[in-house]
Amino acid sequence: MTTLAGTGPLLRFALRRDRVLIPVWVAVNTLMVLSMPNTLESLYGTPADRAGLLRQMETNASLRALIGPVFDDSLGALTAWRVGVFAAALAAVTSLLVVVRHTRDEEESGRQELIASGMVGRRASLTAALLAAAVADAVLALLVAAGLAGHGAAGAVAFGLGLAGVGMVFATAAAVLAQLTESARLARGLTAAVLGVAFVLRAAGDASADDGSAWLTWLSPLGWLENLRAFAGERWWVLALFAAVAGAQGALAYGLAGRRDVGMSFLPTRPGPATGRLRTAAALAWRLQRGGVLGWSVGFFLTGVVYGSLTEGVADLVADNAKAREIFERMGGRSDLTDAFLASMIGMLGLIAALYVVSSVLRLHGEETSGRAEPVLANAVGRLRWAAGHLTIAFGGATLIMLLAGLGFAAGHRRDVLPILGACLVQLPAIWLVGGLAVLLYGTAPRIAPAAWGVAGAILLIGWIGPALDAPQAVLDLSPFGHLPKLPGGAMEWTPVLVLSAAAATLVTAGLAALRRRDMTT
Repeated sequence: MTTLAGTGPLLRFALRRDRVLIPVWVAVNTLMVLSMPNTLESLYGTPADRAGLLRQMETNASLRALIGPVFDDSLGALTAWRVGVFAAALAAVTSLLVVVRHTRDEEESGRQELIASGMVGRRASLTAALLAAAVADAVLALLVAAGLAGHGAAGAVAFGLGLAGVGMVFATAAAVLAQLTESARLARGLTAAVLGVAFVLRAAGDASADDGSAWLTWLSPLGWLENLRAFAGERWWVLALFAAVAGAQGALAYGLAGRRDVGMSFLPTRPGPATGRLRTAAALAWRLQRGGVLGWSVGFFLTGVVYGSLTEGVADLVADNAKAREIFERMGGRSDLTDAFLASMIGMLGLIAALYVVSSVLRLHGEETSGRAEPVLANAVGRLRWAAGHLTIAFGGATLIMLLAGLGFAAGHRRDVLPILGACLVQLPAIWLVGGLAVLLYGTAPRIAPAAWGVAGAILLIGWIGPALDAPQAVLDLSPFGHLPKLPGGAMEWTPVLVLSAAAATLVTAGLAALRRRDMTT
């Protein structure tokens, strides 16, 4: 039997399991990219407008650090500039989630041992996981290339391949870390940390040079994407960097996979104390989720600092652009431009915080399906007390990360902290509503609980792309975030805040009531 025996069935099984996750994430990424040309055309409709944008970006190091340099004034090149970093980061996140789910997650749950007892090769599961990520990246590349082909076929193909290349670099990085670590959470966290380092390196390099030539930029896969220069005289040889690094990391992952036992790792977890210190279900929940809370907290604080420091520069950049002002007003309210930008960025962080609360709530689902909840509930621990520990971290953690984001905005923008904190906290009812829906799905129909990711992704898509596409108000109102007051700068409205909070509480109550009545997964 070869080491790859059974790869085909395992790949089909992986794609079946990810029949929701992969299409949703790929669709969100594709729509974000393909919506940008029309938006940019409305913002910078004349060659003079686009030439002015290039001149401003050459002198604005802060915006280059956030988005990257501009290499040409065509709509295709501006699209690659405006969404390249974010689309690549989303492709990387999708790939790492897929790979870790079908490697270390399977081993941690014990399912991999059952699979390995059949006619399955030693490296078949790893191969199937990487192929599943490759399928997601290939579909993304095809959709992006087809959608942008009207702006230049060569540039569209280069940009699509670049996004897929970033995805595969982080897919293979996740494969390596899944061999080194004994925990799926740690593997995901470390790969996400690598992505964060890649973003920081690219940002530091782009801040120091306006043409992507800084050596720090070349240390980052995100920097390779911008130096591919899609729609601006493509550098096809840069694709070889993606192939070389992905190939080297994949070879390392294969080598490591052949040198360890199933369920083991090269960096085993440290043994715990002889006497247990976790005396309550809430303490166990905190122990399981503290790493995620810490990571999100640091990320939100630093993001707040970055966006706060960019506020004045962005205001100057769009001050004379009526369409750009209109978009910010739709997202952040009809106050002065600085407050509108702050409100729109805080709203964007609120949308992202909804992803945190969904992931934290669905930790209940993971504990149940992996069988780890059963021994806890076999003791003198009721279901509601067990669930309450995780939900406290989910909803309380969302409050914490939004508070830290507010502190970051205030520190970066150097303005009064109370209005910024108020603007961040007013996002919480909508965030909690998304979390409440996840609780309801988990409590009533655990098999479809992961569909909460699709709901959060749709809300993110509406809030991110809807204002730029001038979507009808009826569409924007489908998102709970569309009903919140636009702070800072706008008037405080308590009615939608209270209604959304009550709706969130109702959903959580209904979900917990259903959890108490139904059978647990065995």
